[in-house]
Amino acid sequence: MANTKLSQSPFLSIIATAFGTISLGFGINSILNPMSELSFFELQGLAATADPILIECLMIAFGAKLIGAALAVFATAFFGSRKALGCVLIAGGGVAGVDGWICKSYMGTGEWNHWGYGSMMVILGTVLMGILDGK
Repeated sequence: MANTKLSQSPFLSIIATAFGTISLGFGINSILNPMSELSFFELQGLAATADPILIECLMIAFGAKLIGAALAVFATAFFGSRKALGCVLIAGGGVAGVDGWICKSYMGTGEWNHWGYGSMMVILGTVLMGILDGK
């Protein structure tokens, strides 16, 4: 049996790319359909009381952030080191944590829609950084 380190598994890059693809999809949705993106934060009820132009502008900017995050995952998955990819995924998991906190703090629900995948990103990131490789 080969003595390959877990962090070097090609399967991990595929999983990381899947997270990037999900982020890309949400980013495109946020730009093309800004109001629907509010539902992922359970904020659609607040949209009726807020300025729709402001909401649309913020959600388009949010979409651009998501696309940028996806491109960072793709670039490090294809051209960077495993540790760099791990760092990018951990950062993405942190952003998902904040997104969940927003849902929990302001709407009282929906936090696990973010914390679930965010924790998976952090776990994958730490594995890519070599924490389970041993000596």
